[in-house]
Amino acid sequence: MHTLCRQVRFSITPFLPAQPDGFNTYASKPTGEGLSFYLALWVEVGGRPDQETGFIVNVSQIDAAVREQVVPLFAREIAAALDMRKTLKMVDFRRILHESAGILCDFLAQKHQKTLKKLRLELNPYRCISLDCDLQEHSQVKGKPMLTYTEKFEFSAMHKLWNEAFTAEKNAEVFGKCANPAGHGHNYILEVTVRIPPSDSSQPLSEQASWIADFQNIVKTRMLDFVDHKNLNADIPDFKVNPTVENIVKYAYLKLRGQFSGAQLASLTVWENDRTYCTYVDDV
Repeated sequence: MHTLCRQVRFSITPFLPAQPDGFNTYASKPTGEGLSFYLALWVEVGGRPDQETGFIVNVSQIDAAVREQVVPLFAREIAAALDMRKTLKMVDFRRILHESAGILCDFLAQKHQKTLKKLRLELNPYRCISLDCDLQEHSQVKGKPMLTYTEKFEFSAMHKLWNEAFTAEKNAEVFGKCANPAGHGHNYILEVTVRIPPSDSSQPLSEQASWIADFQNIVKTRMLDFVDHKNLNADIPDFKVNPTVENIVKYAYLKLRGQFSGAQLASLTVWENDRTYCTYVDDV
């Protein structure tokens, strides 16, 4: 089974009577004007490529469906959040994603006989909300797909990869430059994803003003404060394994598991650099 991913970038200007369309889909379309809200929606589609075209779905048709049917929904909801006193209320992106998923599910099923797998809304380059439409274990709660929230953090640390059971020559052979006796550093990226269960509450998660700040504080105090600007080999007593990226991400998972109120830790990813990362999901 293939999965096709397409990002649609758009900007909403709620202060104008109509959205300026523009011509640069790379920057965003609608293009936005002056002070606007930039968003990016990833659409993941599952299915087999058509034998005649080689496409799962022509991405230009995904673009058109999002811009013609989904973007107006975002524009309407963002505009509605501005009351007559020009006070910006919270926009319930969770509800908008559910409605967008219904629109795109119908479009893909009726016109292409394909399945919507996931919608991922980038609120900024380091924060996103995802709707896992076909996740079997967690997808359907009271008939609604499960939402996930992801945010990226950074920390700097040094480590040395070394196994005391190996000779110095064997360590150099296995770990290469990472076995440097003085150690070496990385600017790590920690990507934390939690599941947000559907709620019947009249106050959506997006209107709980302190939720993101509380989430960030948990990651900071439970994980980042332990590892940031530290020597992972020497400064962390409970880190007793070789500090590879594989072991760092499991350490982080165990530190954060069960710590989030109203959300469940889904997965963690640690990026060692822009070419190497490891993701951990609990086996249980």
